[in-house]
Amino acid sequence: MPLRLKSLELHGYKTFASRTLFVFADTVTAIVGPNGSGKSNIADSLRWVLGEQSYSLLRGKKTEDMIFSGSELRPRSGMASATITFDNCDGWLPIDFSEVAIARRAYRDGQNEYLVNGQRVRLKDVSELLAQSGLAE
Repeated sequence: MPLRLKSLELHGYKTFASRTLFVFADTVTAIVGPNGSGKSNIADSLRWVLGEQSYSLLRGKKTEDMIFSGSELRPRSGMASATITFDNCDGWLPIDFSEVAIARRAYRDGQNEYLVNGQRVRLKDVSELLAQSGLAE
């Protein structure tokens, strides 16, 4: 059963200040680019949206480190958001939707929220959904 990652949307996450959408093809996809272009931040965001709680594994120390910190041209963001969308036509995720979007938002006060198809859920709900699919332990 192939895992089908359709897209990843980042907004205010680390170096991705503006809304950035990555759409993945049906075949193997590689992310390439020069040093400092954000490749590691993309990989980190996938772990983060799926519920990673160890900020050291995400190359940070706290929630605020996941939020765009500003630049000479842009003010810092108040929130980081990542949304990963899966094709679920074959029902590999135990939920009655043909497409499943899992999102995580973090705020500067340290609060995090999780959403599945736009509905607020607990981290435990995301973890259980992923565990039942075999995607997480």
